[in-house]
Amino acid sequence: MKVAVLAPVAWRTPPRHYGPWEQVASNIAEGLVKKDVDVTLFATGDSITSGKLSSICERGYEEDRSQDAKVLECLHISNLMERAGEFDIIHNNFDFLPLTYSALIKTPVITTIHGFSSSLIVPVYKKYNDRCYYVSISNADRAPELDYIATVYNGLNITEFEFNPTPQDYLLYFGRIHPHKGTAEAIHIAKKSNRKLIIAGIVQDQGYFNEKVKPHLGSQIEYIGNAEPAQRKGLLGKARALLHPISFDEPFGMSVAEAMLCGTPVIAFNRGAMPELIKDRKTGFLVTHIDEAVEAVGMLDQIKRRDCHEWAASQFSSEKMVNDYFDLYQRVLAK
Repeated sequence: MKVAVLAPVAWRTPPRHYGPWEQVASNIAEGLVKKDVDVTLFATGDSITSGKLSSICERGYEEDRSQDAKVLECLHISNLMERAGEFDIIHNNFDFLPLTYSALIKTPVITTIHGFSSSLIVPVYKKYNDRCYYVSISNADRAPELDYIATVYNGLNITEFEFNPTPQDYLLYFGRIHPHKGTAEAIHIAKKSNRKLIIAGIVQDQGYFNEKVKPHLGSQIEYIGNAEPAQRKGLLGKARALLHPISFDEPFGMSVAEAMLCGTPVIAFNRGAMPELIKDRKTGFLVTHIDEAVEAVGMLDQIKRRDCHEWAASQFSSEKMVNDYFDLYQRVLAK
C-alpha cells in the first residue's frame, strides 16, 4: 500500500513547539512506516520522517514570515495532487482546500477534519460529500450536513510522556494565549483556590495577553513562554492539575490527553469534546464555571493519577490511531 500523508505547511512536521495538525500528521506517517506501509509525507523541507519526504518550501510560513501563506499552500497541495496517481490513498490533514482537486483525480482521499475554522467552509465539504471520506476527531465535532466514515481520536506517542505519581503543588495552563482557550479564567481559578499557576504557550492575541494576563504575573502567576517538546512532559507531569477552561466547543484538545498520559488530572469547562476525553471524577472534572472549577481543585485528592494515565494510554495512543486509520484505508480500497 502506498499512502500520501498531507500535512500543513505552517510549521515543521513534527512541530518544534506549536502545531497540532502537524503533530498528528507526523504520528500517522511514522506509525504507518512501522507497519511497513510505503509512506510519503508532504510537508515542509525541514520536516523529519522515517518515510519519504516531498516539499516545495524549506520552512513553514509561520516560521519564515517572508513567504506568502496562500502561495505556499497552493504550491504544496498541487505538488501532491499532480502526483496523485502514484498513491493508493491520500490522507489529507490539511483542511478543505485539497478537496477541490478530488474530482480531478482517481486516488481516494480520506480527510481528517481537525475542526471548522468557520461555518463558511462547510459548503466545500458538502460539495465533495459523495466523493471524499470524512473522519472526525471527536463525536462532538461533526457537522450534521456531512457524512462521516468514522471518528478517530488523535493519538500521541506515549513513549514521549512519563507517568509521574508525585506531582508538585502547582496548576498548569498549557496552550495558546487566546480568549477561546481561557487563560484569564485559569488565572481566576488559581487565585480563588490560592494555588500557583504556571502558564505556557504561544501568544496568539497580544492585546488579550497585555490586558488579561500580564497584569497578574508575579510570584503566584508565572508565564514561561512557549514550551518546547523537551519541557512538555516535565511541565505536564509535575503539575497538580491542568486547567482547561475553554470558551468554545473544542474539537479535541491535545494538551488534555497529554496531561492525562503523565498522570495529571484535567479540570475543564464542559464543552466540545471534553466529555469524550475526560472521565468525570475519574480522570478529572467537567465543570461549567469558575467557582465550580475552584471546588474541583479542592477535590483533586479524589483522583488517582494512575487512572488518568491508563485511560489516556488506552484511548489516545498513536498506535491505536494508526491502526484505526489503517483499517479505514483497507475499507476504502475494498470498495
